[in-house]
Amino acid sequence: MRPVVLVIMGCGASVAIETQSARVETDEAKTPSPALTMKAAVLIQRWYRRYMARLEMRRRYTWNIFQSIEYAGEQDQLQLSGFFSFMLDNFTQLNGDRPDLISQLLEPVVDPRLDREACYDSIHVPESYIGPRLSFPLSVSDTNALLSAFKDQRTLHARYVLQLLYETKKLLKQMPNVVQLSTSYTTEITICGDLHGQLDDLLLIFYKNGLPSAETPYVFNGDFVDRGKKSIEVVTLLFAYLLLYPDYMHLNRGNHEDHIMNLRYGFTKEVMQKYKANGCQILQIFQDVFSLLPVATVIDGKVLIVHGGISDQTDLDFLSVLDRHKVKSALRLPRRCLEQLHIGQSLKQMKRMRATDTSRSHAKNQRTPNLRRSSRMNRQGRSASPSSSSSSSSSSSSSLCSPQTPSCFSPNPFPSSPNMPYDINILQVPFLDSAMSIPSPLPPQNEQEWKQIVDILWSDPKTQEGCRPNTFRGGGCYFGPDVTRRLLLQHGLQLIIRSHECKQEGYELCHGGQVITIFSASNYYEEGSNRGAYIKLGRDLTPRFYQYQVSRSTRKLTLTQRVRVAESSALRALKEKVFAHRSDLISGFQKYDQNNTGSVTVSEWAQVLASVLRLDLPWRTLCPHLAHLAPDGNVDYRSCFEDMGPGIQLPQVTPNLAETLFRYRTDIEIIFNIIDKDHSGLISIEEFRHTWRLFSAHLGVDITNGAIDDLARSIDFNKDGSIDFTEFLEAFRVVHKLDNKDQQLKIDRA
Repeated sequence: MRPVVLVIMGCGASVAIETQSARVETDEAKTPSPALTMKAAVLIQRWYRRYMARLEMRRRYTWNIFQSIEYAGEQDQLQLSGFFSFMLDNFTQLNGDRPDLISQLLEPVVDPRLDREACYDSIHVPESYIGPRLSFPLSVSDTNALLSAFKDQRTLHARYVLQLLYETKKLLKQMPNVVQLSTSYTTEITICGDLHGQLDDLLLIFYKNGLPSAETPYVFNGDFVDRGKKSIEVVTLLFAYLLLYPDYMHLNRGNHEDHIMNLRYGFTKEVMQKYKANGCQILQIFQDVFSLLPVATVIDGKVLIVHGGISDQTDLDFLSVLDRHKVKSALRLPRRCLEQLHIGQSLKQMKRMRATDTSRSHAKNQRTPNLRRSSRMNRQGRSASPSSSSSSSSSSSSSLCSPQTPSCFSPNPFPSSPNMPYDINILQVPFLDSAMSIPSPLPPQNEQEWKQIVDILWSDPKTQEGCRPNTFRGGGCYFGPDVTRRLLLQHGLQLIIRSHECKQEGYELCHGGQVITIFSASNYYEEGSNRGAYIKLGRDLTPRFYQYQVSRSTRKLTLTQRVRVAESSALRALKEKVFAHRSDLISGFQKYDQNNTGSVTVSEWAQVLASVLRLDLPWRTLCPHLAHLAPDGNVDYRSCFEDMGPGIQLPQVTPNLAETLFRYRTDIEIIFNIIDKDHSGLISIEEFRHTWRLFSAHLGVDITNGAIDDLARSIDFNKDGSIDFTEFLEAFRVVHKLDNKDQQLKIDRA
């Protein structure tokens, strides 16, 4: 027998076997027993389950971080809008005359020319323009040209945008508040959720499901704009198909179809960047168009489609007859003067109350703006009759900056978590952190209409029974299974489809399958963070779900790598929030660290983070990712801040003021944008001072006139009397030191 040499490579070793018979004997000797094989399989399975459990834990807390920070931002926006509303209605005497900068935002004067063809007729389209040239009424070739242009990163000319909006506005004026659809004329109806300016998701839906047509009707359930970079393209395409197929393309309003929300979340900025000369006109007509969008759709009288949800006060009959166009912004509170609230204290008295309350409130909540802001979102009972207040669900709807509780009112800190208790029977009315309580008056007719819209646009379902203010998001209400059953029974419905919440799989069922959440923006928080989905309803009204994920890189990543990328992004955002509350956190830690050792227990560390940031997160689990642990198991709390620093050092800015600017950077930008009428990015020194007077009143931040003047001079770099607040805001952002190190390392290597 000829010898056979077989080389087996593994773990850096090779074994030569002289003969085939010897190889067989060796293999037989090394064959494991069935018991040993089973034991190995069990061990591998146990390891794999533990590994997947840890991965799932990381995925869940990553999701919680993203969602908590998102909702905290919405609370900030509602707080700021409520403050503006309250100032506009009640404190015009603060500056001796009407606060024009606020009225520009909340009560804008719409150019009457926007209701006529003159709004676009006078705009010339140059021969050099290479984008699509639309003709009205639109044809299929026009929508195809739009699709091709947007795929090729081309922008539609301002003339055509204005003409498209003008025609859309005319059409929407003829439409009802609640649109009734039937499946008898089509095989299936497709329902899509939030898109948030993500054009790639919309194009993928059209690719997979077909373009809108008589054979493929669509319902898009709000939140077309904001957050994403292609909001104008998304909403333009949707409006174009609405004009082309008004019977087969249906659009519901979302809470982001709101010009005040657009200031914070990007749509306003995007429009002004893409349409500088005509941006203001376009934004003005968008305000009208958004307010004319229907608020609900009903399919076959059985399926209700709304953007947010419902409350125990939602009445579809009432919703069908109110004037939706009056609610230009759900964040603009109906007028309510101080006399109606029976508030006898003057502004000075309330400020004195705040001054005497400072030490107490500091001890209780570390004077954290997030805590104050979440508390200001309190919404009181909105029942129509006194007897309903005894009901367990009478607190119900519209925690959104209620006119009964202006957002600048705050009694005691309200919890961010929906599980924490609060008092709903007394209207708590603090002004700029000073508190007092008055009986809650019954809302007049216009407030009831406003609340119907707010509940439809902002509410979220919860597993707990009843209906109560949505303190976590800051607007609308939480509605339980009993509220769902009651509304379905009252109106003969069998299913509610809503959007408004990002879901990891793109959809979610709750309330025994009677409420479906659909979300169509994939990768919403981070690449690979979630799938998008849409629903198809046939004549049997049985929902079928279709999932997808737009990605150019995620497919190449393993599950572990995708989780790691999303986790890194979430922790980065959380660290920025921690850094922006540095002084409050240090103060909280030092109360436990009496000997100034620089360390506290994990429990104490978690307690301080929870009380200051007001984010409902698993802080103990997150501790190793945010701080260093000492050998004795305690937390070196100063290590929470060592990886971050300010963008640009301005010697004229004190550390306390700098931290305030870090914390409220977005609010300041919104106030600047209100003042900057032409969106040039420049404001005068006097406008800058006006901004700070408003800002300090908004937050109760003590900034002296001298400090404001020093700050203004320090950022007027060319000394021309104007301030480029884009550069100013760039100075007050959190910079991750590790990023700088990585960037420097790349430069050195190059």
